[in-house]
Amino acid sequence: MAHYVYILASIRSTIYTSSTNNLRRRLEQHVSGAVNSFVRKYRTNRLVYAEVADSAEAAFARERQIKGLRREKKVALIEAGNPHWEDLSSKLLA
Repeated sequence: MAHYVYILASIRSTIYTSSTNNLRRRLEQHVSGAVNSFVRKYRTNRLVYAEVADSAEAAFARERQIKGLRREKKVALIEAGNPHWEDLSSKLLA
């Protein structure tokens, strides 16, 4: 089963990093406000980065690695694949 590490962003560029084994469901939960008070409070509901991991352990380790990066490195990671910070959810979940 695939696992995902993802980054959500708000319009004001607040970013949130997490991991899941069901990206579609998790994004639906974030958009509806059903989970995580941080996401709800800062409205970080645009998917700007995602990567696949082979296991839950690998996804969690990568999530921790990304969370440990300075903001500039997180921005560089996002912009390497998504320079305009577009919402990727429709492309990845189509």
